[in-house]
Amino acid sequence: MKLSMFMQPQHPPGRNAWETLAEDREAILLADQLGFEEAFVGEHVTDISEPISSCVAFLASVAHETRRIVLGTGTINVPNQHPAHVAAQCAMLDHMLKGRFIMGISPGGLLSDAEVFGNLDVDRNAMFQEGINMILDIWAGEPPYDLEGKHWTVSTRRTMFPEIGQGSILKPYQRPHPPIVGTVVAPFSKGVTEMAKRGWTPMSSNFLLPQWVKTHWPKYVEGRSAVGEQARPEDWRVGRSIFVADDERTAKAYGLGPQGPYYQYFEQVSRKLIANGRMDIFKTDSAMPDSEVTPDFITRNVTIAGTVNQVVDQILTFREAVGDFGTLVYAAHDWVDADLGRRSMQLLAEEVMPRVNTAIGR
Repeated sequence: MKLSMFMQPQHPPGRNAWETLAEDREAILLADQLGFEEAFVGEHVTDISEPISSCVAFLASVAHETRRIVLGTGTINVPNQHPAHVAAQCAMLDHMLKGRFIMGISPGGLLSDAEVFGNLDVDRNAMFQEGINMILDIWAGEPPYDLEGKHWTVSTRRTMFPEIGQGSILKPYQRPHPPIVGTVVAPFSKGVTEMAKRGWTPMSSNFLLPQWVKTHWPKYVEGRSAVGEQARPEDWRVGRSIFVADDERTAKAYGLGPQGPYYQYFEQVSRKLIANGRMDIFKTDSAMPDSEVTPDFITRNVTIAGTVNQVVDQILTFREAVGDFGTLVYAAHDWVDADLGRRSMQLLAEEVMPRVNTAIGR
């Protein structure tokens, strides 16, 4: 089982952006040093608790300071940007990283972003499909492109000078394009099936109950089978909020308690998702009363927290519940206590994961 990182990122709104941005950069550099395989970074424009407004720009800031870790957009919210812009920016980053790049994409889930970009009342899934298809067509094609859809057009026919390169959009370093990953939130997601048909791989969200995470694998198998391909567990990334401490008391207080960053994270995330009509993903079943879906309930049911041995046991129990998967994606959280945040990553990489892999025979 490989170890990766996903950084939303989520911080208390009162913190200075320059401070949290530096902290997030440090976390990725530490992940590189500790042998994490990948680091995915999200983006939002209208949320000061998530101050990374461009994941491409943020990843570019660590591109030349990292050595082996693969960096991924986690995710580019395709309806909020012009396809030509996304194609050019991701191709540039792919060259900067010489192929250490994964393109994570989604329709975007933050409603205030949708509103500010004018697509709150538009079919964003349709925009997403048109946008990603245009991005791939740009990379596969040649200028002047001449792509026309319902939401965007792409052409340089009137202004190109091919002899000097004007009118051409950079192609990626990786051919035909970087690997594509899609994040998955909905139980029984049909999107997973469609991703699988196109050769994209899924990343299950860290805030889903295990029983809902489990529903993603059959959908992935369905999609791969539809195109005559076999689904491989190593292609499935599964996110989890994990805190590892040297003692149990610290683990419970920091990883599960109301003053810790995990509780604060789920308090914010649940409010956003519930406002978006997604309370169901936090419930064990539809009959569960809304009043029982509290930050404490969510934190205790989706967070893995404990000492090294306890976290090993919890990861193995989680894997038994959801099925085999290839990559455990560590969800980065605010460093309320920077030493504890760093120590958790160190213990996970150096002590927990080797024991997990020994236990599962890898």
